[in-house]
Amino acid sequence: MMKLYRKLTGFREKYVDTLAKLYDYSTTFYENRQMSEMLGTDLKYTYGSFKHRCDELSRKLSQYGIGAGERVAILSQNTPNWTVAFFSAVAFGRVAVPILPDSSENEVTNILEHSGCRAIYVSKKYLPKIKPELIKKLTLVIDIETFAVISRDDDAFTCDGRTIAPQPDDLATIIYTSGTTGSAKGVMLSHRNLCTNIVISYHAHKTDEKDIWLSILPMPHTYEMSIGMLYPMFVGAKVVYLPKPPTATVLLAALKKVRPTIMLSVPLIIEKMYKASILPTIQKSRVLKWMHRKMACLLYWFVGLRLKKTFGGRIRFFGIGGAKLNPAVEKFLKKAHFNYAIGYGMTECAPLICTAGVKQTHVGTTGGAAYGVEVKLINVNPETGEGEIVVKGDNVMLGYYRDPERTKAAFTEDGWFRTNDLASVDEKGRYSIKGRLNNMILGPSGENIYPEEIEKVINDIDGVDESLVVERDGKLVALVQLNSNVLDWNQESEDQFFEKLEARKQAIMNYVNKKVNRSSKVAGVEVVKEPFEKTATQKIRRFKYRDGAASAASSENGKGIVSADARNASADAQGNGSGDNEA
Repeated sequence: MMKLYRKLTGFREKYVDTLAKLYDYSTTFYENRQMSEMLGTDLKYTYGSFKHRCDELSRKLSQYGIGAGERVAILSQNTPNWTVAFFSAVAFGRVAVPILPDSSENEVTNILEHSGCRAIYVSKKYLPKIKPELIKKLTLVIDIETFAVISRDDDAFTCDGRTIAPQPDDLATIIYTSGTTGSAKGVMLSHRNLCTNIVISYHAHKTDEKDIWLSILPMPHTYEMSIGMLYPMFVGAKVVYLPKPPTATVLLAALKKVRPTIMLSVPLIIEKMYKASILPTIQKSRVLKWMHRKMACLLYWFVGLRLKKTFGGRIRFFGIGGAKLNPAVEKFLKKAHFNYAIGYGMTECAPLICTAGVKQTHVGTTGGAAYGVEVKLINVNPETGEGEIVVKGDNVMLGYYRDPERTKAAFTEDGWFRTNDLASVDEKGRYSIKGRLNNMILGPSGENIYPEEIEKVINDIDGVDESLVVERDGKLVALVQLNSNVLDWNQESEDQFFEKLEARKQAIMNYVNKKVNRSSKVAGVEVVKEPFEKTATQKIRRFKYRDGAASAASSENGKGIVSADARNASADAQGNGSGDNEA
């Protein structure tokens, strides 16, 4: 029986080399199974009804001459209809262009114009992001919630939008990403790229038709698209979507009702849960504090049970990716026997590069090279063992759309994709990410300073929500967002506010500069009121805060950003020789 299962699995892996074949396979073998639903609504699909709707919409696109090779955009919140819109394009040889819902009007305009989209599926609430003059240029504008036509160019009605069965190396999707650098790129992913990631995911953690997935990350991002949408289709599983953004209240209620077995997340979500709920619970309880000192194993077992119950009691795979996980949080998850897994990837690799399954996680690492992927370090520093990660494999993108210069720069002369990420690798082949090459700061003596490592120290401080370390005039400055419990921006007394603020900044300065090495000591602290602007995977858009850009922030009471006393900071940074530990 096991031999037969392996044969069938091997057949499936080899057969599904395009999204059209994935579409045919899943809708044939899982026809009557539940595929997706919007929680609390009547919007749901079986694999069979999903196929019916995709075929119907493909014919509508063809009627207006939108055939194979044409670009079709999607601008919407997460919904079962997002998957329908996507496959009405890619399963018939068209190219999908997903757009993140939080994109600005200018970003939407740039993507539509640069990609040359002729049609778009859009939620009505995001329709205002499309300029009226741009709508007139589009052949079809379709309401993704009802699939009714909002706007159409009747002159384009030809009934000649021919479709084809795409080949593995044909373009499937263009994903625009500015990441943390602010320079938008259209990443071209082929059918082979995306199908390779399905196989990678399957070998990292096997799932089946019994699993229930809860989707909380944006579908236009490759992490959710490849692993949270395409992979469940591969095994015939069900995906549940939320009708509202996943705030703490919405998510907790959904977890209780859905009781998912599989979820994908980014570090920020689990880190906030740890800092806002788990850690305070331990600190406020005398019994739990005593257990932490005397019976730590029992405490972690107890808290782990509570955490699993919070997630519905059935979670067997909690995938974490998109950014580096705080080591303190990861240690807790490990000790609590929570079923988390770590991955490392990039949009350009569709996205997986390294994986570590539930039983293979090791604190501080992202696991080894993913199934079928070649990974190595180049330009390795002999003293630190750190180098840039480069990748080869069927997961690596075709290139950047209409950007041959940046495409060329993204690869080595012998064809390895350059991630721009610095890492080290241990004897078991597990990679530890140190930071981005373009984030690295060169110290006064030529030493490499990784702001991410300093931020990790700052974020461990009680009362700190997030932080960002930047270079200003040759000195390191920490931008810090404090929890409202430790700093009330609406206090009536200005004197009281600034007195408390100065004490908090000094405490942060003292703590950080005792924990990091000499070159990584901060010379200033700025307290930021508003949350940092982030990417889809909740990474801070660093370029927004360089060169004093954050100083333009403001608030109703004029306390948008408050800087630390540079003289005090510099004195502290120079005067404490006991803090020369590695960051």
